[in-house]
Amino acid sequence: MGRVLSLKARFEEGAVRVIVDRDRCEGNAVCMGIAPDLFDLDDEDYAVVKIDPIPPDREQLADQAIAECPRAALLRQD
Repeated sequence: MGRVLSLKARFEEGAVRVIVDRDRCEGNAVCMGIAPDLFDLDDEDYAVVKIDPIPPDREQLADQAIAECPRAALLRQD
């Protein structure tokens, strides 16, 4: 099972979140290839973020997934 974060950690100021724009996502799974621990596909083949907020040690991979998404469907929220 995935990591469980406290409510305090989940909503800490300065935490990085990744938002998936379902209108843009085509389920190419590029994000999963880059960071399979952070991204998955749901039952409708849309990308979903598995860990929210993104742990500081995984931000670089999240940024890479955002940059390489062919449909620019991933948005970083600080």
